Amino acid sequence: MAKDVLILAERAEDRLALVSSELCGVGRKLAGETGGALVAVLLGGAGTQELAKGLIALGADKVIAAESNHLKGYTNTLYTQVTDAAVGQVSPSIFLVANTSIGRDVAPRIAFRRGASYAYDCTELSIENGRLAAVRPVFGGSAISHVRSRTEALAVACTRAKAFPLAEVQQGRSGEITSLEVKVESGAVKMSFVETKYVEAEGVRLEDAEIVVSGGRGLGGAENFSYLQALAKVLKAAVGASRAAVDAGWAPTQIQVGQTGKIVGPNLYIAVGISGAMQHMVGAGPSKNIVAINTDPEAPIFQRAKYGVVGDYRKVIPAFTKKCEELLKN
Repeated sequence: MAKDVLILAERAEDRLALVSSELCGVGRKLAGETGGALVAVLLGGAGTQELAKGLIALGADKVIAAESNHLKGYTNTLYTQVTDAAVGQVSPSIFLVANTSIGRDVAPRIAFRRGASYAYDCTELSIENGRLAAVRPVFGGSAISHVRSRTEALAVACTRAKAFPLAEVQQGRSGEITSLEVKVESGAVKMSFVETKYVEAEGVRLEDAEIVVSGGRGLGGAENFSYLQALAKVLKAAVGASRAAVDAGWAPTQIQVGQTGKIVGPNLYIAVGISGAMQHMVGAGPSKNIVAINTDPEAPIFQRAKYGVVGDYRKVIPAFTKKCEELLKN
């Protein structure tokens, strides 16, 4: 029976994405439990072979690098084709991807092609009686599901961002790096990558922030996000928004938190004027501590919050901002 663990590593321009380190960490742990090797596959354009060395330092025993101009940008058909070729080459017992736009798209395609078990948005992974056991939040985090893969079948799992610790970097660690040829048949790929456009943002990136201050419909208008921005500046936090606020045109799409936005896992998540609907909690649920500020004492957000304030944010936030300034000066 196969024992190796394969991960789909990702790159962010000229460096490895943080999720690659998270996958190496949990993949190394599982490989230790199965008694197999940790293998990583990395896809991308120029420089992919060089970046593969970083995965060895993060714990991979072997890296399969697929470097091609066809892979410099994401297209689901080609990424699925190349990733599936790597799965076929390794024949792993477990295949891990991160809960990113790429991982969410590729994983179910591979699972379908391979007749594999598939667990999505996992926060815990282990081996139980030779099978992959996963813990995953459901219903917006209001319940926890425990699932196990089928025996004698490939197990595919998608890991939640920031649910697993980063792998320890071991400089000088040795491993094998091989190339995977990318063959593109004429007419096989129905779409092509054109360009990536970046939106300039001030301050901390939402996905990397240790503190996030988010606003919802309860703010009442775009101009009131200034309250959150002032607090975020003091706390060196990122500003987020609920879908309701984004749909109303009060905040840009790139800071939307939730099922159709970004999933964040900061140490502190301050939800202002957010009701706490399931769709939003899918994105905010991984937060270590949630503080809710809302005028409605019956808002669902209070059921998930560690601390709650029932009151007008226009009085609460300025007072809180002032107090934080005083404490941080000392």
